[in-house]
Amino acid sequence: MGEMENGNQEAALDLASRLTQDHHQSLKLWLRMLSCTVRIENEIRSRMRATFDITLPRFDLMAQLERHPDGLRMGELSKRMMVTGGNITGITDQLEQEKLVARVPDAKDRRVYTVKLTDAGRRTFAQMAVVHEGWIAEMLHAISPEDKGQLIHLLSHMKQHLNTSDDKKD
Repeated sequence: MGEMENGNQEAALDLASRLTQDHHQSLKLWLRMLSCTVRIENEIRSRMRATFDITLPRFDLMAQLERHPDGLRMGELSKRMMVTGGNITGITDQLEQEKLVARVPDAKDRRVYTVKLTDAGRRTFAQMAVVHEGWIAEMLHAISPEDKGQLIHLLSHMKQHLNTSDDKKD
């Protein structure tokens, strides 16, 4: 085997090694992020049920509506929460029974509803949100403000990259 062939094989092996290391590192990063997210979410889910007798999806739907005082259509809620329309309907039904949200028919199309927080829903959500934020702060207290800032920056960059990748697929 000549030097040229040997050099090409070494270059190919080096490239394969780097790809494998990068793939492994990417997988490790994703699993680490998933593990942290699941642990935090499970704890919040448990505390929400014990403290407020509410599910995390119901709280999340109220959080979306709190950010949009004019309300959101069911399809928009489904898109923002990344769950099916059927799930949104079920969650909305429960919150409507508790008088925390109201469905308002669209003036232009009676088949379409906008979902809004009621006054009671706004008050209830405000109370829960303060406690929720305290729980998150408690769970992440051991991470320094500098490290939190760096993580936010890095994850924002990752999100931007992922969004750009999604845009290229369309």
